[in-house]
Amino acid sequence: MQLVRQNEKSASKGTRRRPGTRKGPGTSTGARLLSRLIAALLAASALATGCAAGTPERTPAKPAPGQQAHKGLQAAPARALDSYATKLRAQRAALVAATKRWGLADVPLTAPRPPAKKPVIEARRGFEVDGQKELGLPPVFTTIPTTDKVVFLTIDDGAEKDPRFLKMMSELRIPYTAFLTDAEVRPQYGYFKKMQARGVTLNNHTLHHPFLPALSYARQKHEICGMQDVIEKKYGKRPTLFRPPFGDYNQDTLRAAKACGIEYAPIWNAEAFVDRMDYREWDRSIHPGDILLTHFRGRKDWKGTMPDMIRHLMKYLTDRGYAVARLEDYL
Repeated sequence: MQLVRQNEKSASKGTRRRPGTRKGPGTSTGARLLSRLIAALLAASALATGCAAGTPERTPAKPAPGQQAHKGLQAAPARALDSYATKLRAQRAALVAATKRWGLADVPLTAPRPPAKKPVIEARRGFEVDGQKELGLPPVFTTIPTTDKVVFLTIDDGAEKDPRFLKMMSELRIPYTAFLTDAEVRPQYGYFKKMQARGVTLNNHTLHHPFLPALSYARQKHEICGMQDVIEKKYGKRPTLFRPPFGDYNQDTLRAAKACGIEYAPIWNAEAFVDRMDYREWDRSIHPGDILLTHFRGRKDWKGTMPDMIRHLMKYLTDRGYAVARLEDYL
C-alpha cells in the first residue's frame, strides 16, 4: 500500500521552530508532532497488514462518475451496426441464391427508400371526367410522379393461382399489388390470403369484371361496393385502390367508386406478357414511375407460366436499370 504524504514544502513549514523555543520532544509542540507521527505510522502499518491479509487480487478502482455509461454508449451502436451489417450480408446472399434458383439472369435491383413526403397524385391529363376536381373524384393515373428509376408492378383478376409464383416473388422480394375480381378469386380465397400474408395489398377489380360504362350508376356501384364487401369479409380490410376492368370508366364509375370508399383509380402505362411488353406511350418504352400491368395467367392463356413472365420482365427492367417499388408506399 502507498502512504499518502504531505509535500516537502508543507512538511518543512509545519515543523519549523519559533525563535526562542527549545528543540526536542519536551516542548508541547514537539510532543504533539511526535504523537501525530507515531499515530500515522501505526495507521499505515495496520493498513498494510490489512491489505496483505485480504484477498490476493487487488480490487479494481471504480470508474469516474459517468465513465462506464459513456463506454456503454460507444459499444451499443457498434454492436447494432455490426448486427445490421451481418443481416444485410445474409439478405444479399439469400437474394443471390434465389436469383440462381429461379433462373434470373441478374439479381433484381433494389428500389430506393420511398419518399418521406408522398407525391401529389392527380388525374392524368385527358383522363379526367366532368366534375373531376369539383366532385373530388378518385384520380385515374398511369404514372407516379418521381425521378427515381422505379416502376410499380400490378396484377389483375386472379384467374391463375400458381403456388410457385407466391414462393418466387417472396424469395426474390419483388413487391406487387393485386387487383382482384371475385368471380376469378372465389374458388380459392385461401391462395390470396397467403399472398396477403406476404405483404401484398389486395385491391378492387369489381365482382364480375364487366364493361362498366355500359352499366347504370346503381349497377356500377353494386359491382364496386360489392367487391369492397368481399375483400373486407375475406381479408379484413376495405381497399382504397380500384382498377376499372379494361381500364374503361365514366363519371358514374368514379362517383360510385368514391361512394364505396375508393381514393385512387390507377390504371397502367405498360403491360407485361410472358414473351413481350406492350406500351401506352408512343416511344414504346418505360419511364420513371410507370405503373405496369400483368395478369394472373398460365399456360392455357400464355406461352408459359407466371414465373416465366417474371423472369422475362425482370430481365427487361434490370437491363434498363429499373427496380420494382411498392405502389402503396407512394400514395
